[in-house]
Amino acid sequence: MIDINLIREKPEWVKAQIGRLGDSAPIDAIVAADVRRREIIQEVEELRRQRNESSKQIGAWLGTLKKLEGDLGRATAGGQPGDTLQTQIAGLQFNADEARDETRRLGDRITGLEEELRRVEAEVDEQMLWVPNLPHESVPDGPDDSHNIAYPPQGAPLPAFDFEPRAHWDLGPALGIIDFERGVKMSGSRFYVLRGAGARLQRAIIQFMLDFHGNVHGYTEIYPPFMVRSAMFVGAGQLPKFADNIYRDAEEDFMWLGTAEIALTNIHRDEVLEEADLPLNYVAYTPCFRREKMSAGRDVRGIKRGHQFDKVEMYKFTTPETSYEHLDQLVQHAADICEALELPYRRIEMVTGDLGFAAAKKFDLEIWAAGCREWLEVSSASNCEAFQARRANVRYRPADGGRPRFAHTLNASGLALPRVMIAVLENNQQADGSIRIPAVLRPYMGGMEILGC
Repeated sequence: MIDINLIREKPEWVKAQIGRLGDSAPIDAIVAADVRRREIIQEVEELRRQRNESSKQIGAWLGTLKKLEGDLGRATAGGQPGDTLQTQIAGLQFNADEARDETRRLGDRITGLEEELRRVEAEVDEQMLWVPNLPHESVPDGPDDSHNIAYPPQGAPLPAFDFEPRAHWDLGPALGIIDFERGVKMSGSRFYVLRGAGARLQRAIIQFMLDFHGNVHGYTEIYPPFMVRSAMFVGAGQLPKFADNIYRDAEEDFMWLGTAEIALTNIHRDEVLEEADLPLNYVAYTPCFRREKMSAGRDVRGIKRGHQFDKVEMYKFTTPETSYEHLDQLVQHAADICEALELPYRRIEMVTGDLGFAAAKKFDLEIWAAGCREWLEVSSASNCEAFQARRANVRYRPADGGRPRFAHTLNASGLALPRVMIAVLENNQQADGSIRIPAVLRPYMGGMEILGC
């Protein structure tokens, strides 16, 4: 989440920044609830002060009463009149009883206000979860993805064929490596089965990417749980906004990862890291599960978009001062995989209207698929600044010994399958329907150079 102090100090500016995203958020309601929260806190503090003063006065009166009662006892024992003492005792007792009643009334009022404070704080906390991250000042304005900036293609040249290239939904079944019918039979639409060399090729791509990021880029590999508690989705910025796109356990508080980013965001949840240990660079492979309600009717043919898919994810915890250098690094590390796999790719700079919920700045990488003749997104590289770290409470202790600060978090697919599989199959197809295996994958395929005929 964003820093609530921004909303307190510059609510109209915050609303303007959210407007750049083409989004909205309950900023006015947050301001009103936050004002009430602070009013309650001030009132409670004043009532506690009054109660403390009343308690001190009661204590003083009780001390005086005890002394007067002793004096009265001695006077009575000595045969002296005690009328004046009795009058004083009665007056002090009345005052003490009245003060006790007032103290109880103050306590009841404090209890009621504390209950209201908890409700108001819960309201502020819940509303803050609906506020998107604010775009970095360098993000170009634009209403939607049609205004994104596409940079010239890089990597391998777009493949040229002396025959009509086929799409993967034809190549895969012909080679016996993709079985759509049995996937649908078992699980319904947007599911498929990889068979034989197809399953091995998928595994080879994943293993190659993990090895490359670990050995060449120096990332630490993580094998996280594939199911995590709902609070982890809140920490990553997936809940409450994207609840309809998440698969969940009907009986327990478990949700299936839609991306390893969710688990990696929370790996240092509620921790204070040391600046000397930053950046932390992690890479993880997970299957990903998405209901795809937001993309109903899109990409229904082939394996481009499914309810279950595999992805290798890169993730970084950095200082605020270095996070944008690391964003450039993430984009390059994803591009390095495209280069190694001999895939044409291009970088896309996202405009404000296509940033999403958690990113302050984002780049996509797209690879060319010659059979279906389109650019396929295989990586989104995002700098979320302190947005996720504040939600997951991930801080670091500055080297100079200052107060802990929220870390910056960054993530990027490195890369997402099965779109890499699509491009590998379609770009490397040969006239006889066989597939040339990219050189870097051959060691993972037992030396296989040609898949198929």
